[in-house]
Amino acid sequence: MMALSSFILGGCSSTPKDETDGWSENKLYSEANAKLKDGDFDKCGKYFEKLEARFPFGAYSQQSQINAAYCYWKASEQAQASVAIDRFIKLYQGSPNLDYAYYLKGLISFNDDLGFMGRFTGQELSERDPKAAREAFEAFRVVATRFPDSKYAADSIDRMRYIVNSLAEGDITVARFYFHRGAYLASANRAQLVIRDYDRAPAVEEALYLLIQSYEKLGMTELVTDATRVFHLNFPNSDILETGSRAKKEARWWQIWNK
Repeated sequence: MMALSSFILGGCSSTPKDETDGWSENKLYSEANAKLKDGDFDKCGKYFEKLEARFPFGAYSQQSQINAAYCYWKASEQAQASVAIDRFIKLYQGSPNLDYAYYLKGLISFNDDLGFMGRFTGQELSERDPKAAREAFEAFRVVATRFPDSKYAADSIDRMRYIVNSLAEGDITVARFYFHRGAYLASANRAQLVIRDYDRAPAVEEALYLLIQSYEKLGMTELVTDATRVFHLNFPNSDILETGSRAKKEARWWQIWNK
């Protein structure tokens, strides 16, 4: 029994050898960049992470941390990418790369796009949990407001607009669900939320339509009149009141996001 126990313990104590043991700072940085260039994102993330950990005050420490975040993001390792970019932002508020760091944080926060299958099925942001989208929006907002001259500002604004439109679509989906289930008050409340919080989103057209329909079902004739007036004022060419649906659906959100 003693011999067997020793054999088991001996087997469990062995660990794989780290191929980077003994590498100098320059060699580790060179190898990490080579993996990045080759598209081996999982390994380049690990190399850059090791570089920052072993040489925290070295010449490549700051760059390694942001590179690690990028590599992990490209490798679809969202949790590790988030830790790396959040650490960079916390430690290097004076960095000339801070605008890019926030931009990358926005991309990482919205990395739950389901990869290939998300594109294959055409699932949209409006059909998913909006928490990641709100976090991404905040990161892009920082780029647009704190760094208006950044080369990432224009794209950040485009992505913010996309996120707002998508979140509005998500709330419209909920309002539509309530209406079809006969929960007209809940439908009206959710439609009002879209109108209030996303006043420039394309979904506002359907929000006003659902508001009118819900008020009609509830017998609130005065509110129907008011909502109809507002609808015609803002969408004079719409035929949704006759057809029951928007004439022209917006492009698939994942197509816009991955442009």
